[in-house]
Amino acid sequence: MPLWKAHALAKPHADQLDLRTGDRVRTTVELHDVPVGSEGKVILANGFNWQRYRVMFDNTAEIGDLDGRQLEPIGKTAKRLAKQAAKA
Repeated sequence: MPLWKAHALAKPHADQLDLRTGDRVRTTVELHDVPVGSEGKVILANGFNWQRYRVMFDNTAEIGDLDGRQLEPIGKTAKRLAKQAAKA
């Protein structure tokens, strides 16, 4: 599976998640074939005005066009984002 590099101009707004390929996330809402609280891994991060993500969930469902309205970071990802927020 190829890895996609984020475009240099793709910077999230202050209220958007800044996730990377490989980051672990959890759903905060129910999605088609994915219950609330399901965990998964970001397999694609893209967008200019709207950072969005394609996630492969642990139940093998793959869903795109997800953002902070449906996802929350977990584990090392959450720690990294909290550390970045503290610096800002």
